[in-house]
Amino acid sequence: MGKIAVTLQQALAQRAREGSRGSTTARPLAQGTGWDVADVLCTFGPRDRPFEERHAGVCIAMVVAGTFGYRAGTGRELLTPGALLLGNPDDCFECGHRHAAGDRCIAFRYAPAYFERLAADAGIASGTLNFRRARIPSLPALSPLIARACAGASDAGDAVWDELAVELAVSTLRAAGALTHAEAPASPAAWSRVAQTVRLIDETPGAPHTLTSLAAAAGLSEFYFLRTFQRVTGVTPHQYVLRARLRAAAQRLHDDSAKVVDIALDCGFNDLSNFNHAFRAEFASSPRAWRARGRARGA
Repeated sequence: MGKIAVTLQQALAQRAREGSRGSTTARPLAQGTGWDVADVLCTFGPRDRPFEERHAGVCIAMVVAGTFGYRAGTGRELLTPGALLLGNPDDCFECGHRHAAGDRCIAFRYAPAYFERLAADAGIASGTLNFRRARIPSLPALSPLIARACAGASDAGDAVWDELAVELAVSTLRAAGALTHAEAPASPAAWSRVAQTVRLIDETPGAPHTLTSLAAAAGLSEFYFLRTFQRVTGVTPHQYVLRARLRAAAQRLHDDSAKVVDIALDCGFNDLSNFNHAFRAEFASSPRAWRARGRARGA
């Protein structure tokens, strides 16, 4: 696991040792005119009762570790690593951890007027600015932004945040506009099975996960598991496993100096050329170039 997930597990372990109640802490990372970003760490679990909150502005939160339920006026969704939580100004919402404890998000908040200006500059119609859904699933176009944000949160650097704030807002609006069809809501039992599967994948991205093995772990037939997983997360099991492995590799490339081939093998890729191809397709960069840019930012 990358540093992001390790920090979450450490916080959950500390809560267990101390017997304390669940909590949410927000570490400010950066801010500018009309936007701010925080590293939000939550240790609530299944025994903690959800409570109602309100979005102070436009919210786009990158889920970088853990899973949780999110309920807002725009719908009810399971949030998984790689997905985006969406919130409209002044909307009430609840986050719950019925199926697993803890999560960590990198949450961007925008003043409505600034968000509208970004959309106008990008040529996005004003009628689409209010999100009509609660979540954007894990998508290739968003993976580089999430990986860069994770690297920035680990280093406590702020040089990239202003660019990320703009890129994330525009990319999210475009993705939200492209996702016009909403699936029928899944049952609580389906949520639970998928949440457990997502946790298994995130904790062991390098394991030889297959549709058969994941369906067996969830106690479902392959057909029903595939349909249920995609309905709950917005992506197929194969897509989720691939992106979990790529996120882990991107973090490893930034965090340590191991050989690229060793990182690829550790993260579940059996062939270096396949890893290079998948990494380039996801992050628009070769693994070596990604590592070099990460070191340049940290210099």
